[in-house]
Amino acid sequence: MVRKEPGDARLNVARYEIDRLAREAGEEVAPDGEAAEKDSAGQSMMEARAQYVEITIQQAIRRGDFDNLPGAGKPIENLGGTYDPDWWIRQKIEREKITGLGPPALTLRTENAELDGRIDATNTEQRVRELLDDFNARVITARRQLQGGPPVVTPTRDIDAEVERWRERRAARHAEAEARREREAAELAAMTWRERRRARRKPR
Repeated sequence: MVRKEPGDARLNVARYEIDRLAREAGEEVAPDGEAAEKDSAGQSMMEARAQYVEITIQQAIRRGDFDNLPGAGKPIENLGGTYDPDWWIRQKIEREKITGLGPPALTLRTENAELDGRIDATNTEQRVRELLDDFNARVITARRQLQGGPPVVTPTRDIDAEVERWRERRAARHAEAEARREREAAELAAMTWRERRRARRKPR
């Protein structure tokens, strides 16, 4: 039995690329293990080709052609998670930040993660309740649909609790802004008139 050396991802990528270019050029690519004809020097054509490929690969490595490839040096994502038949859709939506497309299980999950930001950008309690009512209604509707696809696991929101959280976050932002204004006023009062003049001219 012929013992194969451990594969290298970079070498495998380069070999594949060279074989692809050879096919496009009309050259015949012999499959692994196929008997090859001998050339005039007694070396098989397969061995000559393998030698050429290895030399080309090593030259490409020295040039850095395979450096900084996407995912290099990083663990493979989602290895510990459960199998998701729509993983490629979910990853595309997350990678390209696509909104409004895909199965409800995925779009609602993304919307749920961004819902607090939308709520915080709202100025009235009535509008907050309208956003939460609409979100909860769409979650319930998606759960009732029996059209296949991944299950909808996004939870509904407790409207009264979310409104209370919105009030607390809003009050915290106002308190922080007021404290910042007082701090800036105190710093300004401690300056000389020349320093205050320069501070007012400085862009924020």
